[in-house]
Amino acid sequence: MTTTVSQDILPTGQSLDAARVEGERTYALDRAHVFHSWSAQEQITPMTILASEGSYVWDGAGNRLLDFSSQLVNTNVGHQHPKVVAAIQEQAAKLCTIAPQYANDVRSEAARLIAERTPGDLNKVFFTNGGADANEHAVRMARLHTGRYKVLSRYRSYHGGTDTAINLTGDPRRWPNDYGNSGVVHFHGPFLYRSQFHAENEQQETERALEHLDQLIRLEGPNSIAAIVLESVPGTAGIMVPPPGYLAGVREICDRYGIVFIADEVMSGFGRTGKWFAIDHFDVVPDLITFAKGVNSGYVPLGGVAISEKIAATFANRPYPGGLTYSGHPLATAAAVATINAMEDERIVENAARIGAEILGPGLRGLADRHPSIGEVRGLGVFWAIELVADRATKEPLAPYGASSPAMNEVIAACKAGGLLPFANFNRIHAVPPCTVTEAEAREGLAILDTVLDIADAHRAS
Repeated sequence: MTTTVSQDILPTGQSLDAARVEGERTYALDRAHVFHSWSAQEQITPMTILASEGSYVWDGAGNRLLDFSSQLVNTNVGHQHPKVVAAIQEQAAKLCTIAPQYANDVRSEAARLIAERTPGDLNKVFFTNGGADANEHAVRMARLHTGRYKVLSRYRSYHGGTDTAINLTGDPRRWPNDYGNSGVVHFHGPFLYRSQFHAENEQQETERALEHLDQLIRLEGPNSIAAIVLESVPGTAGIMVPPPGYLAGVREICDRYGIVFIADEVMSGFGRTGKWFAIDHFDVVPDLITFAKGVNSGYVPLGGVAISEKIAATFANRPYPGGLTYSGHPLATAAAVATINAMEDERIVENAARIGAEILGPGLRGLADRHPSIGEVRGLGVFWAIELVADRATKEPLAPYGASSPAMNEVIAACKAGGLLPFANFNRIHAVPPCTVTEAEAREGLAILDTVLDIADAHRAS
C-alpha cells in the first residue's frame, strides 16, 4: 500500500517545505504544553494537520487524506466552505462579541433558521457552546419543568464530557466519572445485531426494548423520572438506527407518564442522516432537541437546545436559572446562518441522502459480501458504521468493548497510509464523510477500505 503523494503547494498557498517546518514546531509545542482529552498523555502521537479543504486534510508530512471522519462528525459542509469562512470574516469586522442579554441580528436569524427546521412546535432556541452543555441544560429544563429528578438514558450512547452529560453517557468513558449520585438510570436500547432481548427480527426487538423500558420506569417510579434522553441515531456508540416503531413507542411512554423526551441530535442533526434531523425519519416530535456540531460544521463552537412551547411556557414568568457568557456568540451564529443557508441553497442535505442511498450503503454492503471480517454495516445518509469481527458466527468483536486491539490498530494505520482518515471506536470504523462528499470521493473511500479490510480478514479467528 502506498502513501498518498505529497503536493508542493497546500490549499493555503503555503509551500509544503515551509508548512512542514511550521508543522514540526507545532508538534513539538503540542507535546510540551497541550493536554489532550480522553488520552494517556505519554502514549499519544497526535497527527499534525497543515491544511484542509472540502473533503480532505493534509498531515504534517504533506500527505493528503480523505476525511472519512468529518473530524468528530461535525464538518457537515466540508472543510473551509467559502461561504461560511466569509461569513465569519464579515462578522468579525462588524461585531466580534456581544453578551447574551442583548439582541443580536445573527443570533436572532440563526434561531429563526433552526426553528424553521425543527419538527413540531420546537420554536425557541437556547444557545450553548457545544453539545455537552446543550444536554446539561436540556436536563435542567426537564427537571425544573416536571419537578422530578431522575433521568433515563441508554447504554451504548454518548452525550458529552461535562458532569451531567458524562453520567448520561452509556459507554466506558462514564465509568471513572460515575459515582452513582447523578440521578441517571441506564437502560438497554434496541440493537438487533447484539440484541439484549434475544430478538430474531426488528419487530421483536422494538416490542421487547419498549417492554424493558416501560418495566424499568414502573420499577423506578414514574413520578420520579424527569426525562428520557436518547440519541435519535446513536453516533459514537455505533450508529444503531432504531427499528421501526421504537422512537414512536418511546414518545407514547413519555406521554403516558408525563416524562420529557429529549432527542440528542448533536451528531446526527443538520443533514448527517439525509434529513435535517435524524428524528425526522421516524415522524416523532420530542419535547427538546439538543444540537451542536453540524449546525455550523464546528467552524466556531456552538450548540443549543430547541424547546417546545409547553416547556418554554414554564419559564415565561419564571426565570430560567442558567446561562453562558458566550451563548449565541456572534461569530458562531454567523457561521450557523451561513452553514444552514449553504445547506439549503446547495441541496447538501439531499446530497447526503443520495450518497447514502446510492453509493455508501450499497458500497459498504458490497464490502461486507467480500470481507468476512465485517459482521454488519448499518447507517443512513453519510452516517455509517462497519462492525469488524474476528468470527461472524459468534460475533466476537475485533477489539473488546471499551478498548482497541493490535488488529484494529493495524487496520486504522493502514487506512491512514492509504490516504483515508477514519473515525474508529472499539471494533468499528465509521464511514462519516462530510455531507458535501462527492460520488467520486465516496467511491475513493470505499476503494481504500476494500484494500484495508484484507488486513482485518487476516485477523479472523481460525
